[in-house]
Amino acid sequence: MLRGIDVSSYQSTFDTDGLSFVFIKATEGRSYVNPRLAHQTKLARDGGCVVGFYHFLWPGNLTAQAEYFVSKAPEKAGDLLAVDWETTGDGTHASNAEKDRFIREVKRLRPDNRCLLYCNRDSWLHRDATSYAGDGLWIADYVTAGKPRIKAKWTFHQYTDHPHDKDVAAFDSESALRAWATP
Repeated sequence: MLRGIDVSSYQSTFDTDGLSFVFIKATEGRSYVNPRLAHQTKLARDGGCVVGFYHFLWPGNLTAQAEYFVSKAPEKAGDLLAVDWETTGDGTHASNAEKDRFIREVKRLRPDNRCLLYCNRDSWLHRDATSYAGDGLWIADYVTAGKPRIKAKWTFHQYTDHPHDKDVAAFDSESALRAWATP
């Protein structure tokens, strides 16, 4: 399994040694852009990692959120895009239908990039009604790396958030990940 991390503005810097991929928070809702996005993207690219960007989804205005996300996330062949589907800071969350529409809109706007769903195990098992994850499921379940407690096929697994978010990818090699990332 390949190792990687995901970061947001809380991580001003990170070390890419031993990593094959890095997911970076790009946007949230229709107004937030990670102020460290350019710096973190450069670190990941300079480290030779496959780079992904994610959007923290809020309920409502799905088309506007998708347009905002793709306008702010760097656009490069082989980059990954993801929607972070979880409860917001004010206790709300986008519906299952909104999550599905957002992924489809991002795929329409960026047909040359893979688009994934990120969610935790509880959301996948109890809130998701369609099992639609776009091009792949990125599941958060804090257990042994590569052994999330779900039956669905997963692409990435976030297995801990200590000392930061660590992930593994279900690919045998970095070249296999790169080939998959470029549809």
